[in-house]
Amino acid sequence: MDFKLVSDYAPMGDQPAAIERLVADIKQGVPAATLHGVTGSGKTFTMANVIAELNRPVLVLSHNKTLAAQLYSEFKSFFPENAVEYFVSYYDYYQPEAYIPSTDTYIEKDLAINAEIDRMRLSATYSLLSGRRDVIVVASVSCIYGIGNPADFHSTMVQLKVGDVMAMKHLMYRLVEILYTRVEGDLEASTFRVKGDTITIRSSIGNHCYRVTFFDDEIEEIALIDAETGQRLDSLEQVNIYPANLFVPSKARIEQAVLNIEADLEKQIEFFEREGREVEAKRIEQRVNYDLEMIKELGYCSGIENYSRYFDGRTPGMRPFCLLDYFPEDALFIIDESHVTVPQVRGMFGGDRSRKENLVEYGFRLPAARDNRPLRFEEFEAMQGQTIYVSATPAQYELMRSEDSVVEQFIRPTGIIDPALKVCDSTRQIDRLMEDIEDCVSRGEKMIVTTISKRMCEEVSAYLEKMGVRSRYIHSDLDTLERVQIIEDMHADLFDVLCGVNLLREGIDLPEVSQVSIFDADKNGYLRNYTAMTQVAGRAARHAQGRVVLYGSTCTEAMRRTVEDSNRRRERQIRYNIEHGIMPRQAKRNAAQPSPLLDGVAGDKGAINDVSSLYNVETPQVGMVADIVAQYNAGGNLDYLIEQARNNMESAAKSLDFMAAARYRDRMYELQQIKEEQFKSRI
Repeated sequence: MDFKLVSDYAPMGDQPAAIERLVADIKQGVPAATLHGVTGSGKTFTMANVIAELNRPVLVLSHNKTLAAQLYSEFKSFFPENAVEYFVSYYDYYQPEAYIPSTDTYIEKDLAINAEIDRMRLSATYSLLSGRRDVIVVASVSCIYGIGNPADFHSTMVQLKVGDVMAMKHLMYRLVEILYTRVEGDLEASTFRVKGDTITIRSSIGNHCYRVTFFDDEIEEIALIDAETGQRLDSLEQVNIYPANLFVPSKARIEQAVLNIEADLEKQIEFFEREGREVEAKRIEQRVNYDLEMIKELGYCSGIENYSRYFDGRTPGMRPFCLLDYFPEDALFIIDESHVTVPQVRGMFGGDRSRKENLVEYGFRLPAARDNRPLRFEEFEAMQGQTIYVSATPAQYELMRSEDSVVEQFIRPTGIIDPALKVCDSTRQIDRLMEDIEDCVSRGEKMIVTTISKRMCEEVSAYLEKMGVRSRYIHSDLDTLERVQIIEDMHADLFDVLCGVNLLREGIDLPEVSQVSIFDADKNGYLRNYTAMTQVAGRAARHAQGRVVLYGSTCTEAMRRTVEDSNRRRERQIRYNIEHGIMPRQAKRNAAQPSPLLDGVAGDKGAINDVSSLYNVETPQVGMVADIVAQYNAGGNLDYLIEQARNNMESAAKSLDFMAAARYRDRMYELQQIKEEQFKSRI
């Protein structure tokens, strides 16, 4: 099936030329191309058009879950009839196993798996293995971490066809082997139910149920039924039942893996004993023998991923299998915000390796644990298909790989031009700032002030508050909920000036902001290089009267380049608008609703407590812990509140609002702790 792009809009501005050039370059076989597009120019829509023209499987790589969720939603709306999938880390919470030698502290692995994200990961692999060509997988950098061998995953698939001779009991055994569970009641994902001569199977992605009817030892009928109502939807000739997990090795592979683990355990014990390290020798012997017993009895153990090399049949040092192995050779890679995503991919291996070295060195894991790792950067490069890098500030790496295939997209469909950049002397920056704030507030506009440090950020915000300006500050010391609350308060017109450090860059959609003021723009470093200042200036690029003020005592090379490039783009944009008679129109905020995270979070500094009421949005209510205790003492049902928090967590996860899901998860844990304490007090 071909990609079918659905949109109410046609390409405008630079988009038609960018689409034509990118499609032509990719068809000619260039290894990489770069889309250099300014903030708000519709880069995602351009890529959607390129995908529709090329009709090849696509991996869209983003540098965090939140932006990946935004891209997934956008591509899902552009291609409603095609397979748009989502592949990110499936942990709501993850504390990796680690050992700190200096304090002799062992940190055990702790995690909470999000079942909905796990289902979506499986759905992505199913779509790729099905042979479909109209597949888009939006992924975070978790796609370079190890998962099961695609050959093993495909070989363990259960194929059912009308007329096949198969004992009903044999099918039940096969389903159990691929980690399906037999149930008597309602069917959930990865379960099956037996009634008479019929087996009803709910697939591991949870969307479909298959009713398989036998006549003696022959499959007489296969029906597709609604998973919720049980209503018959269609009659099928054949169906493939994929495993419930990406790690489902065959029985023969498990037996061989156990033998190899035992052999490596003996070698490691001998090594520690030769070194005179009896504690480490005893530790590795106990830990691995316990894991082996669990694997022999149950087929798995806690931390089984550390033995993945044995189950995959890999040799020492060989790279793990990952999502990239599931793509065909002609797959197209799109790396969004490449100036951030590429360095993140580059750094994954080093951080993981340093943690594993301590675990191996001190007898907590076998040396094979090192091979449970993300890809090295050179391995990632070797697996890349043709790639399109997308960024407002592409780095030198992307430009070098793209060579002559660099496409500029500077004209916005809204007609808005780049914000005007102005350099001002920093000697009276506070006085000038106050004048600008008064001007902005009088027109009902918002302003961002970026500083070089957290302390200065707080002090500027405090000064503005003292002078009667409605102001807030935001930086990494604030937790996630506070940061989201502050951004939503700005949308809700609860304050006028937002002071920040470096969190106001990629992915922040603030069309209300008409001015960005950058303090200490002449300080050389990461926060004031060309890329950082261009990205921060882009926060004013969605406003028709956007402007940026750079304060400094001198004009650095980064400042000069930022201003020159901005002026070059502005000149081109103005000329285009004049030639085509375009009047710039104000950009609209993409998200019409506040995050569900804000439910129950009280405002401060006189803010309205119920932010959702400003947007006329109903959000589920979960009381704060103190309120819950009061309800419980008054006879409230604590079990009901726990279940309510669990349902809200699952609902937020299905909506791809993972920060909200994390908040509800924490609430559920707090409730469970209260319940345990209440129970202990009665004993």
